[in-house]
Amino acid sequence: MFSNKARWGHAPPAVLVAVLFTSCVRQPAGPPSERLAVLRLENLSGDASLGWAGRALSEIIANELSTPGEPRVIPSAIIHSLDRVLGVRPISAPGISAESSQALAAGATLLAYGDYTVRHGKLEVRLTIEDARTMKATKVIGVSTPAGDVLGAGAALARQISSRAVPYGTRNPTALEAYMRALESGDATVMEVGLGVAIAADPDFVPPYRLLAQIKAQRQDRAGAVAALDQALARGKAIPELERARLELESAELTGNPDARQSALAKLVKLDSGDSIAWRALADSLMNRHEYRQAQQAYRKASDLEPEDVALLNSLGYAAGQAGDLDAAIGALRRYAALRPNDANPFDSLGDVHLVAGRLADAENFYLQAAKKDPNSNNNGALIKAAVARLLTGDPSGANNLAQRYLAARVEAKDPIVDYRRAQWTWISGRRKAAAQQMGAFALASESGPLRDIASRAYAELAIWSLMSGDREGAARLAQKALSIAGPASAGNALVAKFLAQPPASSSEWVVRAEQQFPGPAQSAIKNFSLAYALLIHQQFQPAMLLLRQMWETGSPTADEGLPVMLAWCYLETGRVKEAASLLSSNPIPSANGLTPYTGFYIPRLLYLRGLLAEKEGRAGDARANYDKFLALSGPDPLLWGEEKKVRQ
Repeated sequence: MFSNKARWGHAPPAVLVAVLFTSCVRQPAGPPSERLAVLRLENLSGDASLGWAGRALSEIIANELSTPGEPRVIPSAIIHSLDRVLGVRPISAPGISAESSQALAAGATLLAYGDYTVRHGKLEVRLTIEDARTMKATKVIGVSTPAGDVLGAGAALARQISSRAVPYGTRNPTALEAYMRALESGDATVMEVGLGVAIAADPDFVPPYRLLAQIKAQRQDRAGAVAALDQALARGKAIPELERARLELESAELTGNPDARQSALAKLVKLDSGDSIAWRALADSLMNRHEYRQAQQAYRKASDLEPEDVALLNSLGYAAGQAGDLDAAIGALRRYAALRPNDANPFDSLGDVHLVAGRLADAENFYLQAAKKDPNSNNNGALIKAAVARLLTGDPSGANNLAQRYLAARVEAKDPIVDYRRAQWTWISGRRKAAAQQMGAFALASESGPLRDIASRAYAELAIWSLMSGDREGAARLAQKALSIAGPASAGNALVAKFLAQPPASSSEWVVRAEQQFPGPAQSAIKNFSLAYALLIHQQFQPAMLLLRQMWETGSPTADEGLPVMLAWCYLETGRVKEAASLLSSNPIPSANGLTPYTGFYIPRLLYLRGLLAEKEGRAGDARANYDKFLALSGPDPLLWGEEKKVRQ
């Protein structure tokens, strides 16, 4: 299953699985990376005013060791990001008791913890490194420096752990103490004052700028947060290149600039090729922008660094499948299955990558394997995906048999919306009048009970179906009904239905309507989605294409799996056959949660568009075959845009 987020032949399921799990594929390189968490040291001096040194020592050691190579250091920010899940511990408590749970949850394989005291004018520090898997100490080290020389003590400990240790970000003791006291304060005002002191003492010390930006962002002062980062970046080459790349990444995330974010991530992995977190983030960014080949390479880098991470293997499988590299997709997902032999998800993912590739029989087989391994996984989603795979072969009878298995499983699970799901399937399998009757009956029976939100969604979906059948006035009435009973979970679909059901207009008038119904930047995603589909319904393909292409290239959060089909339709209608061909070469992956209100926009239209593409390319036989599949799913009821009439002529 794709989180959140390929090709084979027609072997029987058992044979196919046997081949996949005995064939030779590239294995991840090397053992898992060691991940070191440096925990806050315990103050044994009896002087509470030295408490800040416990955090300072851990931060100095961690930062000086955060260079490419082994072990990888887990930053304290990541460790403490888990506080909300595992509970915030007293700031001044020793790390071994207050931070170890978070460190282990963050993936630490090594824990560094210790204590310090002041004796005879000397700062004495002892540090233990423990293997988190065996709970045995692998190294115990100690240093002694002049009292007050926390920077020297931390640096000396880091050098005993690794010869590659680099200097900490400041050599100014005032800047260090002010920053650490701010870091451990629970008062935002006190923190800001302390950070100002630290920056004034050493303007080239990066962490205070970063923490100041975080405080301002939490206060919703985005401009102030960006200004703090820009102030640091203005120091230029006085700040190390790797630190500048991290600041650029944080700035891009605050400003919501995806191009700048991707550029910063690319710079980060170039400067530190062992940063699996940055590789994963870069891969996710590339995947979101449909740069599948590059995403595959980035996921491969991350997976080589974290070979036991099945989520990375799953993502790698999807990226490779979308890039057309079936062997790599199968290899990654086979590795996933080997690591998690009782998990149904790698089989579901194998189904997805085969569906993408057009290997429909194999996709169906893998979906059924997933359903057999864990019948209750993802609300029986593998079964409905198997039905969709069969439907796209042009076999509605076989697809209906699989869909009945899915619906029976949902009945057994006491799914309260099984009738809603049944109506959705009835619609896409070509029985539109029956589907409308089923959906209407469900909506009417549910509109005043606990399923009110789903009833609103059902009315909104009926409105869309009415539009597709040419009944705009009926669609407007149904959309208004959907709005009248909508709750937070269903209001979006109801608003989209209301927008789509408005009278025909010019493209410029549709833009004005969209601005009026969905004002402000917060609604830009749903506005663009609604506008694009309104333009499509009224066959205004050129402006629809421009909008859909923007949504596709930027990875719109509201776009569903049918968007590339809709964009391909625009391309074909505006003479861009080559661009359409690349989008129609693969199949969309249905949602693991079942069909959506917009599935009917691309099924069975996908088959018609493939026929139209083949016709434009002079492949008459392929055109007829796809048209015949399309007609098999069209049923006796007309669709708004009249593809059946065109095909039958």
